[in-house]
Amino acid sequence: MSQTSANQSFIARLIAKIRETKSAVCVGLDPRMEQLPEEILAKNRPASTAEIAAAYEHFCRLVIDVVAPLVPIVKPQAAFFEAQGPAGMLALGRVCHYAADAGLLVILDGKRNDIGSTASAYAQAYLGPGTASAWGTDALTVSPYLGEDSLSPFLGVAEAKQAGIFILVKTSNPGGGQYQDLLTPEVPLYQQVAKQVEGYAAASKGDQPYGCAGAVVGATYPEQLAELRKLMPSTWFLIPGYGSQGGTSADVAHAFDSQGLGAIVNSSRGIHFAYQKEPYASEFGEAKWQEAVEAAVKAMTKDLQENTPLGKLLTAG
Repeated sequence: MSQTSANQSFIARLIAKIRETKSAVCVGLDPRMEQLPEEILAKNRPASTAEIAAAYEHFCRLVIDVVAPLVPIVKPQAAFFEAQGPAGMLALGRVCHYAADAGLLVILDGKRNDIGSTASAYAQAYLGPGTASAWGTDALTVSPYLGEDSLSPFLGVAEAKQAGIFILVKTSNPGGGQYQDLLTPEVPLYQQVAKQVEGYAAASKGDQPYGCAGAVVGATYPEQLAELRKLMPSTWFLIPGYGSQGGTSADVAHAFDSQGLGAIVNSSRGIHFAYQKEPYASEFGEAKWQEAVEAAVKAMTKDLQENTPLGKLLTAG
């Protein structure tokens, strides 16, 4: 479980970890069989789903060992583990708990949603650090497109269990605009969703600067990101799309508030598979892939510190 008190709200825990690490980097854990380093594969050439799941778990643990002192939070992607069946789900659970035991906050990236009792079951399963939920995770990504009655169970459980949710508002993928940019009578659909999410965040923030409802907003649409920050002053942003998808620190700068808070920026394969790309491939190579992970995290943190308001935390008292 996280070293930060589970009696604090998710936002309070997140802010404390960001101030401690001076980093807004969220490390995504997206293990892919074809990209695992030889060190992992050589132990037992994975063939069955159980063997692949074990390799994924081993790899993610080694990544966590490197990043735990450097970043506030990690985001395991459930799909890669689910693809390996029951063994994959057991491995995912162990990865989540291992990260929490290392002092990291954990977002489970599952993009869950449904209605009524099913939504409540998802929320009870995933929301709540430590023993507060079966998975022991601090936050969950959620889709909003079933409407308010599908989100209210997640919001209720998040508030009750000191957890958070990140609702999809403007995603980083090229096809996201197919629906998200559709014009309603007044504004694009994503802005309507943003207004609703901001309402949830404002209603749940209490004496905190942000509420338990956050938003997923992609780095690949910087103009909309800046626009949404103005529309959503009470909403914490989870920002995918940095690095491998083309997003830069300049693209995400407007997501942060004047104190250098309000956003975490995700990078997945750009960090844990850094050894496969320059400049890390030449400097470290596969044999030192963990050192490449460390260098990539530090480079991303430095980039955000130098080119976004996050840098203000360096001089904060």
